[in-house]
Amino acid sequence: MNVPQDAEARRAVPPVICYPVESLDQPPMALYRAARQGAVKVSEVRAEPRDACTFTVKAGQFFRISSVEGAQVGDLNLWSAQEMEERFYSGKTRALHGTHVTEGHRLWSSFPYLRPMATIVADTLHWYGKDAFGGSVHDVIGTRCDPYTHKLLSGGMYHHCCHSNLSRALAQHLGCAPSEAEAHVHDVLNVFMCTGFTHDTGQYFMKSSPVRPGDYLEFFAEIDLVGALSACPGGDCSSEHSSDSARCYPLLVEVFAPQIGALDGWQSPEANGYDRTHGA
Repeated sequence: MNVPQDAEARRAVPPVICYPVESLDQPPMALYRAARQGAVKVSEVRAEPRDACTFTVKAGQFFRISSVEGAQVGDLNLWSAQEMEERFYSGKTRALHGTHVTEGHRLWSSFPYLRPMATIVADTLHWYGKDAFGGSVHDVIGTRCDPYTHKLLSGGMYHHCCHSNLSRALAQHLGCAPSEAEAHVHDVLNVFMCTGFTHDTGQYFMKSSPVRPGDYLEFFAEIDLVGALSACPGGDCSSEHSSDSARCYPLLVEVFAPQIGALDGWQSPEANGYDRTHGA
């Protein structure tokens, strides 16, 4: 292989952030936290081990995902309650906020809407930061474990991958066949999962999650939402997923409604204002 004489100079060119976010409206975190103080729980549901659940959240409510019995990661999907075509866009969220999300970051929706669906208001694993391997928690890198990749790599037929769990749970919510619901299942927020990229090969890795019972990730719903959460068959993802070998635990989803008047002045964000008639 011929290495050019200016190879090091080319490598030394400093990077440029693709999507500077200084112009974005910042979430009113003080308002959200004040509203959360008097909020009352209105519903709860559990994602059982190697299974998934669905839940609904109204705009202006809060939802919390908690570890309740043991170290467990979960795969989260979100859709607009008014239009299933508007769904969580993990790739654009990653481009705007980075590979892992935490307090103050928002989960953005798909084109042509591209607006905040939810804002993270509390994260008990915020302390973890980034470890020596480049790992961090709550990633928007991974696509979700699925039976198709499992079949491709191992030849096996496994029916409790997160993709499968989410498809079945959404099908039950919509009252349709899993094959119909499957098209709505999308790339996820890997809640509590500890991941990164290897320094040498750049491969996506997972490692034992630092989550413990009592840890939670909490969101403010910016629009009316339908959510689905799968308790990953990999448990804490310390060794493998897409099998029944890992010890798995449930995850709890709770929804909280603030007191009347607690969000005075707040408005749900409008869909992106781009005029598609002159472009796409």
